[in-house]
Amino acid sequence: MSHIQKVNHTNFSQADLDQLRQQRVAPQYNFINNQAQTDSQSPRIDVDSPIDGAVFTSICDASDEDVDISTHAARKAFNKGIWSNAAPSFRKKIMLKWADLIEQHALEIAVLGVRDNGTDINTASKGEPLGAANTIRYYAEATDKLRRNSTYC
Repeated sequence: MSHIQKVNHTNFSQADLDQLRQQRVAPQYNFINNQAQTDSQSPRIDVDSPIDGAVFTSICDASDEDVDISTHAARKAFNKGIWSNAAPSFRKKIMLKWADLIEQHALEIAVLGVRDNGTDINTASKGEPLGAANTIRYYAEATDKLRRNSTYC
């Protein structure tokens, strides 16, 4: 059974776009150990839209310490084996679900891309989220097709 879905991303109205374009985007934080690091002392960077120059969110300017904490947490999680030792079929299922979620929210993701980098909506809605979903699907499908000891996806 194929997991690839055809999704019509051209079925949106100008009102949909306008609503998403005006939506508040919460400040973004480093995500470590399954938690947003909202108490980080690192400075913030405003994200300006090239469309109108307005700030639409802010991101954390990760410090060397933040990177070290993140790297240590990632290594610890990998060594626990929850993902790295999981059965390929389990990893495939999770990755396909991730791709499905990207496709379900493709318009929202595309509008964020437009706000962040000025890409036109047609290119953004077809290319950016769907390209990511297709790449994830490619690697998901590979997980149970390769030998167990050579699969790190």
